[in-house]
Amino acid sequence: MLFFFLDGVGLGVDDPRINPFASAEMPYLRSLLDGRKLVASDAPIDTKRATLRPLDACLGVPGLPQSATGQATLLTGVNVPKALGYHYGPKPNPAVAEHLRNGNLFKRLRNLGASTSLINAYPPRYFDAIHTGKRLHSAIPLAITHAGVALKTIDDLLVGKALSADFTGAGWREHLGYPDFPLLQPGEAGARMARLAIENDLTFFEFWLTDYAGHKQNMAEAVSLLATLDQVIAGLAGSWQDAEGLILVISDHGNLEDLSTRRHTVNPVPALVIGSLEPRREFVQNLDDLGGVAPAILSLLTSAR
Repeated sequence: MLFFFLDGVGLGVDDPRINPFASAEMPYLRSLLDGRKLVASDAPIDTKRATLRPLDACLGVPGLPQSATGQATLLTGVNVPKALGYHYGPKPNPAVAEHLRNGNLFKRLRNLGASTSLINAYPPRYFDAIHTGKRLHSAIPLAITHAGVALKTIDDLLVGKALSADFTGAGWREHLGYPDFPLLQPGEAGARMARLAIENDLTFFEFWLTDYAGHKQNMAEAVSLLATLDQVIAGLAGSWQDAEGLILVISDHGNLEDLSTRRHTVNPVPALVIGSLEPRREFVQNLDDLGGVAPAILSLLTSAR
C-alpha cells in the first residue's frame, strides 16, 4: 500500500467562490471519479478504478480537528481526541506523543515482519534543528522514527530514493539554498512515488502544502497547487499496477476546501482508494472515520502476507 497523505483537505461544498476543488483543473482526478470532483456532494462513489468515501474527522469531540491528534488517530487506530478530551496541534504534545510511541502503524507492521518507509526527504537543517531541540517532529516523522525507521536525507533524494515535500524539488532551490538542485516534473514525481512504493509493504508520503495553502486563503495559489497535485496523481496512478496493491489518498482534517476561513473545518475528509475493485471494497467496508484507517491497513497487509 502507498499511503499518500494530504494535510488539511476536507470535502467541502461545490462552490468555486470558496472551494478550490470546485474550480481547479484536475482532469486526471475527475477521470478517476467518472467526471466528479473532490467535493462533498460527489461522495461516496465507486468507479472502475477508484473509491471515494467521506470520513469523520471530528471523532465525537467538540471543536475543530487538529493535525497532531488527527494524524495520531490515523496512525494508531485510537480515537486520540476522545482519549485526551480535546483536539490538539499542530505538533504533538507529550500526551499525543505517547500514543504515537506505543503501537503506531509503522511499529506494529515492523513487529509483524513487514517493511515500511516514509519517502519524504528532509534537509540537513531539519536534522540540525531536531538535534539541538529547536524543532519538534510532527506526528508522522515521530511515529516512523519510533518504529526504528530512519528518515530520508538529501542523499536519498539525489539518488532517487526519496521525494521532495513539494514533489518537484523547487523548494530546495528557492528556500533551502541549493540553487542547482535537480528538478522533477510533477508527473515524474508521481512515477517515482509508484516505483518506491513497490519496495515496501507500506510506503508513506506526507504532503503538507495543502494545509499551508488553506491557511493562506489565496485562491489562485490553491488552484495552482491542485493542478500540480493532479499531475502527480496522474504520474502515480499511471505507473501503478493495480494487482500490486492499493493507493490510499487521505487527510487529517478540513482546511483547503473552504478558503472563506483561515481555520480548520469540521468537514469530513476524503478517503480516495485507487486499485483493483475487490481489495478496495474490502478496505472501505467498515471505514467511516479516521480511527478505522490503521486497522484497515493492518488487515489488508497482514492478510496479503
